[in-house]
Amino acid sequence: MAHNPQREDYQRLSLRFARELDQGDPVAATRAFASFGRRFAQDRDSLPQSDADRAFHLAVLAAEIVDYQLPFASDEQAQTLIQRGKDLLDEALSLDPSCHDAVRMRSSSLTPSIEARYQFLSERAEDVRASCEQARESAGAELDGERRALAQDIAMRPYWRWLASLAEEALICGRNRVAADVAERLLASDPRDTSDVRFTLAYALAKLEDEKGLAELERRYAEISPLRGPDDAWIMLSNVALAHKRCDFAGARAWLARIIELYPGAAGALIRQAELPDGEFARLRVAPYSEDELILAISEGIVLLQEGNDRSGRGVLGSWVAREVARLDPAAAREAAVEARPGEGQR
Repeated sequence: MAHNPQREDYQRLSLRFARELDQGDPVAATRAFASFGRRFAQDRDSLPQSDADRAFHLAVLAAEIVDYQLPFASDEQAQTLIQRGKDLLDEALSLDPSCHDAVRMRSSSLTPSIEARYQFLSERAEDVRASCEQARESAGAELDGERRALAQDIAMRPYWRWLASLAEEALICGRNRVAADVAERLLASDPRDTSDVRFTLAYALAKLEDEKGLAELERRYAEISPLRGPDDAWIMLSNVALAHKRCDFAGARAWLARIIELYPGAAGALIRQAELPDGEFARLRVAPYSEDELILAISEGIVLLQEGNDRSGRGVLGSWVAREVARLDPAAAREAAVEARPGEGQR
């Protein structure tokens, strides 16, 4: 799922290495390329690379820290990891000021609010598109065949990630129509949906109460995601929200039952409704139909669950979901209650 920073780092350097070898003897080139994987893992600095390649690698290191280590760090470790991530991104930008991923990731701590970050991403989106399209044209002129296709794809990915972040920020800011429009722009540029922006689109359509639009998105899955049907947690939670909004509580319960049937640990996750920090590099990579995927979908779905006033502070839909799931799975409700009591979950 989504963008894999380490894999993309490998692809970038492998393309550059292959171009360098093309200038020499084919037999020697074949032998040399056989050692590429070892050198990439053990002696990266020995490989040919530009400042842009080095900058991207630093952004990848920052992503590993901020997206995959920080959420599980203790309070004592957190500040050290945050500062390390910032330092890596600053170093990346010193090497390549046009490293769009580093610019975008760094903006999270430089903009004072969600609204300010939305404005930052929105105002610069067209410049990023123009820059990436120019890089794509250059890649097309230098390579051919499969290498050309891969290089052109890589050239556009920073723009795709930029739009994905913009769509997510728009959704959080309550700019639901903008979120849907940006998601459609991204799908038009990347019909394979490398960024999984269809998930953000589903929530935007649910917020807009656009049932026809959501049904159409489900139909489009055959083209957008041919290896996976419209039965992911984002689609199903969107249908829960729409059914609940029109007071079709039986229909909403049926969707909840489908989620519980499909996802392991679903009942507990739906009761807890934990919030996770959004991935800075891209949407976090999790296994399809795993508990982690559902937890991620619920976290992003807080925009639906916490809508409206409710005594519990969860929101009208969030409280209803927790109550209904507790009825469906009392054992999961008891376990979640124990975990919620200070100290009891560690006994």
